[in-house]
Amino acid sequence: MARTATARRTTAALAALSLGILALTACNEGTDKDSSAPGATASPSAIGDTDDASPRPSTAAPSDGGGEAASPDSGAGTATPTADGAGDDQDGGVGMCETTDLAYNVTVASKPVNHALLTASNNGGGPCLLPANDLVITIPALDGAAEHMGPTGEDWLLNPGEKAYAGILFSRADTPGGKSATQVEIALTAAESPSTVTVNGGPVTVNDTAVTSFFGTAEDALTY
Repeated sequence: MARTATARRTTAALAALSLGILALTACNEGTDKDSSAPGATASPSAIGDTDDASPRPSTAAPSDGGGEAASPDSGAGTATPTADGAGDDQDGGVGMCETTDLAYNVTVASKPVNHALLTASNNGGGPCLLPANDLVITIPALDGAAEHMGPTGEDWLLNPGEKAYAGILFSRADTPGGKSATQVEIALTAAESPSTVTVNGGPVTVNDTAVTSFFGTAEDALTY
C-alpha cells in the first residue's frame, strides 16, 4: 500500500515537472519571435531622412574652377576707365574749339538779300566746345570787325562731323555805297589768327557788316 502511494506521488511530480518544462519552452519561443519582428514605427531620424525634400546648404569650400566669384584684381565686372574728358558734359575735360580745328564755307544766300551763310564743320577726330558768341568776321582791306546781331547763344559741344551755322550781313539797304569783296576772314575768338575763306557766289558789296552767333540750323542763322 505504501509503495503504491509513493509511486503515485512520483508520477505526479514528474508530470508537474514536464508541464513546467513545456511552459518554459513556449515562453522562450514567444520571446524570440517578439525580438525578431520589425518595429511598427520608424525612428524620427528615418522620417526626417526620407520625407525632407528641402535642399540643405552646402558646407563645401568653393573650388578653384568655374563659378568662383571674380576677385577685384581680375577685372571682371569692373568698368574700364575712359580717357580724361571722354563722356563728360560740355565743360568736363573737353577743350575749346580753335579756329584751325574747323573747316569753313561761306555762301551767298538767296534770302535775305545781302546775306551769306557761314558753315563751320568739325572735321577733326574729337569733340570741342564751340564758343557761340565770340565769332569775329572781318573783310580783307576793310577796317573793323562785323558787329553782333540777333540773340546770344550758349557755348555747345561740336562733335566730329557736326556743323554750326552763322549768318553774315554784308550791307544794309539804307546804307549807300560800299566796296566789293570776294573773301572774308574768320576767327572763333578775337585772340586767334583768322582763316581766310572765299565767298561762294561772290563778289559781295560790303558797307556795314554784322554776324550772328552760331546756331544749330541754317534757317536759324539766316533769320536775322
